Amino acid sequence: MILYHFCYDLNYLQIVSFDFYHNPFWLGLRTLIVSLFLGIVGISLHLASVYGLRVQAFIKRLAILLGSAALVSIVSFLLFHERYIFFGILHFIAVASVLGLLFRRCFKLACGSGFLIIGMTVQHPFFNQSVLQWIGLMTYKPPTEDYVPLLPWFGVVLLGMSLGNYLHNQEYIYRPLQSIWGQRLAGMGRHSLLIYLLHQPLLLGGLWLLRGS
Repeated sequence: MILYHFCYDLNYLQIVSFDFYHNPFWLGLRTLIVSLFLGIVGISLHLASVYGLRVQAFIKRLAILLGSAALVSIVSFLLFHERYIFFGILHFIAVASVLGLLFRRCFKLACGSGFLIIGMTVQHPFFNQSVLQWIGLMTYKPPTEDYVPLLPWFGVVLLGMSLGNYLHNQEYIYRPLQSIWGQRLAGMGRHSLLIYLLHQPLLLGGLWLLRGS
């Protein structure tokens, strides 16, 4: 993700020229990154609620997500104007975290597969309305710098929850923590939102300074 955004910043500052909107490599890389990102969201959501939902911690996390998503929308509006981020990955994760609770006990694999297939195959002009664009199923991609609609991506989260259930039952999820590298990765995972929010200002700001020097 950080490498992808670094290349995006190089393109945004016109240091290099990459076609992020049409080139199959960049489109495929973004799909892979988002899939991994949201699959891990699903795994984490299952592990966080497998022994019962800690309501206070969940509400606190949701509030932080919503606040961060609002911040991204504001900053992106200042930078990109009409291409601002109105339903990007943080907006999606906030909504998916709430909806995912409905599938904690059952139907994760079946519904996840179904939502994924629907989101990838169904399009209708009805969903082109601005108030419905967050759902997906549009006939075109809206002009925004980050778009992660509910469908098909909620299907990925549910599949991640199903995988999290399997990994938890088999105890595979805990084995990497026995190594030093596993512990370091876990430390980064505990601060993933902070990394996500700070890496772009640091990258973009650093490139601006280097270009101006």
